[in-house]
Amino acid sequence: MSAEEPQGEQDDEDLQYFVRIGKTDLDGTKTVERSLIEMNGIGRRTARIIADKADVDRTATFGRLDQEDIDSVVEEVETYADEVPAWLTNRQRDFYSGETTHEVGNDLEMSRRHDINRMKMIDSYKGVRHKKGQKVRGQRTKSTGRTEGTIGVNVEEIREEQAAEEAAEGGEE
Repeated sequence: MSAEEPQGEQDDEDLQYFVRIGKTDLDGTKTVERSLIEMNGIGRRTARIIADKADVDRTATFGRLDQEDIDSVVEEVETYADEVPAWLTNRQRDFYSGETTHEVGNDLEMSRRHDINRMKMIDSYKGVRHKKGQKVRGQRTKSTGRTEGTIGVNVEEIREEQAAEEAAEGGEE
């Protein structure tokens, strides 16, 4: 490094701003753990486990890691379901294959959409609730989750009806 070149510019050359895992671009300016959390299907605990298994410091900036370390993190994400107990995965005993997997990224959205469509097709209780757009998991619906714009009594509508009734009665007399 020469005397004229500031330290910040040298560090920016080494920084990889985007790290691609599967079909997802992760932020390379954040720590390994925070970048992994941004990916669908990976939470805090999963990100910590992946960083530990890849033997990478989870507080290190993701974009500054060597390519070998990044590749080890990518491999750990892909093989996560094989290395952890079944209760740590997000897809246990799949309906079609019966396998236990851990879905990440767009695969998670696709499998969730397929599950909901299957419930709708067989008219299960949850499928019927999904069709109607109502709450599915037993939440309270008496006072929340209302889709209509009016809550309570619409005073203006009642006054208009009363005025129309009075006008009709006045016309009859």
